[in-house]
Amino acid sequence: MPPQGDPRRHLVFAYPGDIETPSGGYEYDRRIIAGLTALGWRVEALSVGPGFPFPGAQRRDAAHAQLGGLPPDVPVIIDGLALGALPEAGEVLGPRRPLIGLVHHPLALESGLSPEAEKALRASERAALSHARGVIVPSPATAEVLAQDYAVAPERIAIVEPGTDRAPQTPRNRAPDAPVRLLAVGSLVPRKGHEMLLSALSGMSDLAWHLGIAGSPDFDPACAECVRVMAQSPSLAGRITFHGAVDRETLDALYEAADLFVLASRYEGYGMVFAEAIAHGLPILATGNGAVSRTVPKEAGMVFDPLDEAGFSQSLRRLIMQAPLRESLAAGAREAAERLRDWPDAARAFAAAITQFRETSS
Repeated sequence: MPPQGDPRRHLVFAYPGDIETPSGGYEYDRRIIAGLTALGWRVEALSVGPGFPFPGAQRRDAAHAQLGGLPPDVPVIIDGLALGALPEAGEVLGPRRPLIGLVHHPLALESGLSPEAEKALRASERAALSHARGVIVPSPATAEVLAQDYAVAPERIAIVEPGTDRAPQTPRNRAPDAPVRLLAVGSLVPRKGHEMLLSALSGMSDLAWHLGIAGSPDFDPACAECVRVMAQSPSLAGRITFHGAVDRETLDALYEAADLFVLASRYEGYGMVFAEAIAHGLPILATGNGAVSRTVPKEAGMVFDPLDEAGFSQSLRRLIMQAPLRESLAAGAREAAERLRDWPDAARAFAAAITQFRETSS
């Protein structure tokens, strides 16, 4: 194995803001960096600052200055949350600093954008990706979007699915008349569909259930406030707990305590929380375009189109009422959990992709 100081195992991993931010994308970044380090790579973590994907001109110039000052002949991975807003990043880095993009999901597919913002982000990200030596994505669905809509040649795309941690497959003992414990995990932003979930639950006050939502309210305070106001309506009040952003230990405990994982997401580039729910043997009810239907196998859950509110609501009622149906899907989740990639394997695949792109001529 090449020694620790081998220059072929040296890279810069650039990301926006604080890498400890609780989100699936940042979790992916953290775990990949840790995995590469364990494999003997020298990884320089570089924050290009806050404000992405809508940085001001001053922040953009500062990020370019950081990138331009990096050592030559070292691959630079830029997280897509920043890269998509830095269309000139490849030109700033130049040919001696190979640019590798990491796209969790295209920025223009975020819900709640104005048509003008969506168009600007699509053009900016397309320009940025045109200068990348290669692009790493978490799923075949994201690879297809980049190839079809962003003109990224398939041979310049590597798919590295996230890992998951093994979880204890313990039986969920609960009293027959106890409320069904629902869990949703996702920041309080429009794309995660919490309002659709609460709307469905508002018509189920006749059933015994309690919903816990784990996710930061800080990314979109206006959306977070709307969700909290909905939760105070007469049919929902007292039946929803907002846990906020939680650490890994707390999140694992929430998975272990739940009876059903439910999330009405509109789009996911992969959907790490769905894989985590599967790893914990939870039955799943979901909506979502993108990779959701591939992440959640049919034996482990039900996935609906984000526009099919009736189908989602009807199935939610069935799952709350029918414990045998939940257990059937939970059994499927436990089987599917055995097929999930772990994080060391994901890091090895990521390392292979870096090596492949580094050796590819620009």
